[in-house]
Formats: sequence, structure tokens, C-alpha cells
Amino acid sequence: MNAHDVIKAWDEAGPKHIHPSRGVSEEAYWASGEQTAHQLAEVLKPGWRVVDFGVGDGRVAIPLRRLGFEVTGADASPTMLTALAGNDPGLPQVQTDGSDLYAQLGHKADAVVCLAVLIHHGRASVLTILDGLCKAVRKGGLLILDWPTSAHPEEAQIWIDVTTWDPDVQQAEAAKRGLKRVEGDHPWAVFRKS
Repeated sequence: MNAHDVIKAWDEAGPKHIHPSRGVSEEAYWASGEQTAHQLAEVLKPGWRVVDFGVGDGRVAIPLRRLGFEVTGADASPTMLTALAGNDPGLPQVQTDGSDLYAQLGHKADAVVCLAVLIHHGRASVLTILDGLCKAVRKGGLLILDWPTSAHPEEAQIWIDVTTWDPDVQQAEAAKRGLKRVEGDHPWAVFRKS
């Protein structure tokens, strides 16, 4: 899957289709974002400048902001950014596919959180996105990524599929970008930028 196809599909699907808990209820949807924000707060340092890349309608970014982080929402989808503005008009946002994230921000972030984005892209698109996210994070900062590995890696064929990576390939691609995995019991891959 190339980035353009994934972005177009998510933009057309809109915010009502971005998380399975939405099928349960709006309350469950927002509660899941609150829970994720609290999990992220265990990894992030208080007051950090955090970019939520693939912010959607703010399910995670809004509660992260309430926890005291300086959050910017970033998404390639104008539909998602419109929904974010409706849910939290004061939350700064940038429209980007990730490749120009640093230029859009105008500064380095302490952390970039990228959940439920990379999993839907083909490998070539993932590496392009990673390059952009890495440029936007300061030295010593964190990239928190939903970047799954598998003993039997597969590449997404349609926008809703999940791409998985061979662990050794993931490690090699991370190392090329100056990323070192932070060990711990995290529900996502956490990398420190050197």
C-alpha cells in the first residue's frame, strides 16, 4: 500500500471508522483514548512537547494535553483535522504526511507518538514516514510507534490490513535512523533517538 492510497482511504472513511471501540459506544471510544494517554504519560516526561502523528479526531491527543503535555496533532487527512478542531479548537495542528513534519512544526519535538498509522502502510511508505518523524524529534527524544513485528511478516494489501515486520529488519531500519529501542513493558515500540 502506498501512502497516498492509505491517506485517501482514511480521509474518506472519516472519524467514525478510526477505532473499533467506536462500534461499542462513543463513551468507550473516548475512554480508550484516555487510557492510552495515561499509558503514554508513563513513558513521556512531564511538560514535553509531543506530536501525535495520525491524530485523527484527538482521541489520544486531547487527554494527553489535559495531562499537561504540549501536544500538536498531525495528520494527512483534512477530514480528521476538521474533526480534531471540532473536538478541541485550541489544540495546535498541522496537516502532513509525515515527510515534512519538522518543517511544519518549526521546531524539534521531545516525542512523536504514532499509533495505528504505520500498521496500515506498505514497507516503503513506513520507511518514508519514519524518516520524516525522525527529523522532527530532538536528540534523546522518543518515537513511540505502533510498528509490529512477527515471525511471519506480512505487508498490507488494502488500507485496513496490517503490515508486520521481521524483528531483525525492523532493528536494522531503526539503527539506520539512529533509533535505539527502549526496553520495557510497553504496548508499542519505544525508540530513543541518538
